[in-house]
Amino acid sequence: MSKQTVLGRVTQLAKANINALLDQAEDPQKMLDQLIRDYSNNIAEAEEAVAATIGNLRLMEQDHQEDVEAGKEWGGKALAASRKADELRSGGQTAEADRFDNLAKVALGRQLQSEKEARTVEPTIAAQTEVVSKLRAGLDQMKAKLGELRAKRDELVARAKSAQAQNRMMDAVKSVDVLDPTSELNRFEDKVRREEARAMGQQELAASSLDAQFEQLDALGDSAEIEARLAALKG
Repeated sequence: MSKQTVLGRVTQLAKANINALLDQAEDPQKMLDQLIRDYSNNIAEAEEAVAATIGNLRLMEQDHQEDVEAGKEWGGKALAASRKADELRSGGQTAEADRFDNLAKVALGRQLQSEKEARTVEPTIAAQTEVVSKLRAGLDQMKAKLGELRAKRDELVARAKSAQAQNRMMDAVKSVDVLDPTSELNRFEDKVRREEARAMGQQELAASSLDAQFEQLDALGDSAEIEARLAALKG
């Protein structure tokens, strides 16, 4: 996968419209769980690509540093050979001095080559450094989106459970309204009241019968008194 493709994918994923997906979801919890898994996989894939890009950048940086150090090293060797040639030439050893001057030229050629190689790779390193920076920013955005998605999932699941509980309660209330148990209690209360009224009626009847008996006894007593008084008059 090319670096441009990775960067484009990271940017696209970072801009995913989670709310729009939620609006279209028939089962938000299952959809969000699957979306979290897919998004996590995308992040892992992007991280691998970014890690590979960073690795390539570090290799180029190492090669560049080696070229820079090699240029310095060849420069040092050229300087040493040139000084040795000057020393030999001052001692009259012209042929040997020329040999060291030639060595100095070879070292300078190697220095020039190393410096060219270092300069050639510098624009590529700068471009790759910018790419890595953008990729890392894209990954940070993706991870922030993933955190937002997980929070949204937890909130939505909690709301769904609360709504389900409320619906179950309302269904129970409706069933109570349709089959009101207090109506059975009212009928039972009416029956008890009728029994109580019957008992009161029997008590009243019993009391009336007893009064009648006492009245009858009183009447017999008056009749006896009258007969006694009549007998006294006749006597």
